[in-house]
Amino acid sequence: MVELLAVILTLLSGLIAFVYLLKYVNKNQQDFPHKLPPGSMGWPFSGETLGFLKSHKSNSLGSFLKEHCSRYGKVFKSHLFGSPTIVSCDFEFNMYILQNEGELFPVDYPKVMHNILGKFSVLLSKGDLHRKLRSTIISFVSATKYETKFLHSMEILVLSTINSWDPNSKQVAFYKEAKRFTINVMMKHLLYINTDEPLGSKILENFEKYIKGFISLPINIPGTAYFKALQARKRLAAIIKNIILGRQKSSNARPVQGGDLLNMILSKQNLSVEEMVSIVLDLLFGGYETTAKLLSLIVYFLGGASNALQRLKEEHQEIRKRKKEGEPLNWDDYKQMEFTQKVIYEAMRCGNVVKFLHRKAVQDVKFKDYVIPAGWKVLPVLSAGHLDPTLFENPLEFDPFRWNDNSIRKKVAPFGGGPRLCPGADLAKVETAFFLHHFVLNYRYFTHCTTHLHILTCMHRLW
Repeated sequence: MVELLAVILTLLSGLIAFVYLLKYVNKNQQDFPHKLPPGSMGWPFSGETLGFLKSHKSNSLGSFLKEHCSRYGKVFKSHLFGSPTIVSCDFEFNMYILQNEGELFPVDYPKVMHNILGKFSVLLSKGDLHRKLRSTIISFVSATKYETKFLHSMEILVLSTINSWDPNSKQVAFYKEAKRFTINVMMKHLLYINTDEPLGSKILENFEKYIKGFISLPINIPGTAYFKALQARKRLAAIIKNIILGRQKSSNARPVQGGDLLNMILSKQNLSVEEMVSIVLDLLFGGYETTAKLLSLIVYFLGGASNALQRLKEEHQEIRKRKKEGEPLNWDDYKQMEFTQKVIYEAMRCGNVVKFLHRKAVQDVKFKDYVIPAGWKVLPVLSAGHLDPTLFENPLEFDPFRWNDNSIRKKVAPFGGGPRLCPGADLAKVETAFFLHHFVLNYRYFTHCTTHLHILTCMHRLW
């Protein structure tokens, strides 16, 4: 009897939600006759969220977007993440959204993201708070990327990672190794902690659980990945907060070494402890997960692009020839890695580390023949522009040489755009370039097999 009652209540709830949705949509259709983009609102309550989130290759749009763009055009309406939504696969409109983020299209991530990232995350914050947090991160990145100590320390970590691979094995779990490298870099230069220290191991253990929560169902029940991620974030916040408070109390704080972020933010009087904690977690997340994915995507694509790989090797061989034996890389060397930059941008274009963004229209916005109603969610799909055959010849092909045309930079947004352009982009590119320098000079060739991004790279080392 109880089970039957539960089923009836569930059906009634779904029916009520469906009726409400129909009224909401009809109201908007009446207010804006023939002006809403075409589309489908999907099932009651869930809408089309499951179809939208269906997994697919990162260098493809996936069946959902292909079908909807074919049927309705590049801008269409849907019901996603519990809200009526406008989805944009139109590059022109996406750039307009990014450039007008503050006034017309502020960030509007689902509540579950707020729970896992925290209210002071630079990804979620708005207005003056966002500008303050972002400014701190940019200051750290700008000061760090040029610093000789940082560059030399990072290069040592690159060599340590590559030299740790078993020379008798022809296979490397590259994504795992890339994550190990990037977390070492971030922890060293954010907190001045090594991952092999007890505290470093504790941070790494919790951070792994934290990361898994981003790709899990948001079910906050003990035992689920999402629940474990929320608990891991609490522990991480407590650890970092204790480090901050310890430095504040110490009369002899550690000197700035290797771009230690905490020494920088501790000197800023306008940041609360909670804001400092959130900045560190944001940088750990961005510098760890996304940079590791970028490195893995580059290796994946280069495995099938022999011409690009050969040109990349030639560039780094030329740099090595100009160096004395054992002389470390420096900023001038990095500036000479022009083709490397093209490889990085092409991998971002093809691989689409960030596929779409969450925004919300705060007022009615007219786009071509349509009106985007105030209050609707807006999802600019960045990957759609990157894979658009009207913008790129053979868009699914990994071809770094296409970046010889400087105008191509106006057609991509690999690191976002507008006032929310990724503040850590420059640091990620430096890390990636230094790693590729030693990787391509130490290995003759490599192929790969992959499940998702867990790339297994088969390589022959140069001896």
